[in-house]
Amino acid sequence: MRLHLEKKAIRALGIAESFRKGTGKAVLAGVVMRSDLVIDGVALSSTTVRGDDATDAVINLYRGLNRNDVNLIMLGGVVISMYNIIDLDRVHTTLSLPVIGVTFEESEGLEEHIMRAFKGEQAEMKLQAYRRLGAREKVTLKTGHDVYIRCAGIHSRVAKRALNRFLLQGAVPEPIRVARLIARGVLNYVG
Repeated sequence: MRLHLEKKAIRALGIAESFRKGTGKAVLAGVVMRSDLVIDGVALSSTTVRGDDATDAVINLYRGLNRNDVNLIMLGGVVISMYNIIDLDRVHTTLSLPVIGVTFEESEGLEEHIMRAFKGEQAEMKLQAYRRLGAREKVTLKTGHDVYIRCAGIHSRVAKRALNRFLLQGAVPEPIRVARLIARGVLNYVG
């Protein structure tokens, strides 16, 4: 699927999570936003902290919206909820949408952290899933801030342009920023 950024209006589904250590579930929020920054839909889901259900949660969140006008998915991280790893390629192939995983800090990687947090077969499965994600690519946004992206179904140059279309200030594109706010609000409410 080709993303037509020259179109006047495109829609992104921004997804972010919030959790507290010591709890078993994390809140996953999704926000459909038009490129004129109008919010056009909201959905909620959950993931298991330290689990393996993040990919399914993202897919089910999108399907729960029952929309066919979303043009791309922006994820506020691909390793969420204490090492619950989102398989970008599976999200892309299942939903036939480009996917951009965005992180906001430089990192040496998570392999050592995964090996400390998990043992045996579970550690090996987590490491394999993490390695399949591949390397992150550093991109500088129109605000001068750097972010680190992984993409599926979209080239990093096009992904950078898409992120800039949804950026008001700072480093966090609006669909992800608003999804993060909603996830925190829901967590505080049900908390």
